[in-house]
Amino acid sequence: MTKLFRPEEINLKDHPEITERTIQDKIAEDPTILGLGDLILKDKERIQPRAGRLDLLLHDTELNRRYEVEIQLGKSDENHIIRTIEYWDIEKKRYPQYDHCAVIVAEDITSRFLNVVGLFNGFIPLIAIQMKAYKFDDKIALVFTKVLDEMTLGIEEDEENEIEQITVNRDYWVQKKASNETVQIAEKVLGLINEISPGHEFRYTKVNIRLIKGGQIVPYIMVKPRKKKHVVLTLRTTKSDEIDKIIEDNDLDNMEYMVKGTKYRLRISNEDVNSKKDVLKQLIILTEKKYND
Repeated sequence: MTKLFRPEEINLKDHPEITERTIQDKIAEDPTILGLGDLILKDKERIQPRAGRLDLLLHDTELNRRYEVEIQLGKSDENHIIRTIEYWDIEKKRYPQYDHCAVIVAEDITSRFLNVVGLFNGFIPLIAIQMKAYKFDDKIALVFTKVLDEMTLGIEEDEENEIEQITVNRDYWVQKKASNETVQIAEKVLGLINEISPGHEFRYTKVNIRLIKGGQIVPYIMVKPRKKKHVVLTLRTTKSDEIDKIIEDNDLDNMEYMVKGTKYRLRISNEDVNSKKDVLKQLIILTEKKYND
């Protein structure tokens, strides 16, 4: 019979061997343990001009987003908040081509901390993660729990501002942002869209490839090729059981739905475009209808 027992919770701040650097190294080894998605390590102990060192800089290649992560053993405090936001602001200004989010990791996320963070609501995207440690015999397990989710940063990016970004050509995306193979997949998706409603074309910028019709941005669909063998098809629409069922029944590679921006994101391969053409067209038609309703 399997024996069940309750693990012993330990205080990392008072542990004689475990330090913030130990935790930092563990997260750097596998950033996915934070529960923020398929992240990769961009930098560790990143020097900030006149502001110390950022513990971890993590990157989400699918979302083109960076996370500025600060770690604290023990209770969260105001200094920790200020430092994290300061690093987030520095990185955001230095690298505006990415979306940025501040992340605080602490053993004890206090109610005072949550009250202080509430003051920034609507201005700073901030995630708080509580870290607990449990001892199993001679081993220690870390558990990370998101206790404060990201807050919306201002208003959504305006499509008119995207039009004003520096325009590039197809070769730029083939050589620097994606590959010839994935740009061709994006063009096949464009072909499906034009089968539904002719007259669409791509406009290439350094950040995005926007769908244009009659000189105007089509706001509810975006196709973004990646370096790997797929594109990300973004459908801007409210989450619905009908769309969820179509995606699930046809085994489409569904990324996490983004409540911020109300977006479905699907990884679409060349095989998907060829074998699931009618399904993709159905989703595009539904998205347009829901957006215009």
